[in-house]
Amino acid sequence: MAVEVGQQAPDFTLMDGDRQEHRLGDYRGQTVVVAWYVLAFTGG
Repeated sequence: MAVEVGQQAPDFTLMDGDRQEHRLGDYRGQTVVVAWYVLAFTGG
């Protein structure tokens, strides 16, 4: 599913470095920045 500029992101869950899950919906109304590193922890 593509998200267009100006649309709200769909709810999703990600795991942090401490293996704790964070759900986007828990942060509604706040500014959220998601950064990922494609080759992090892969040896590549």
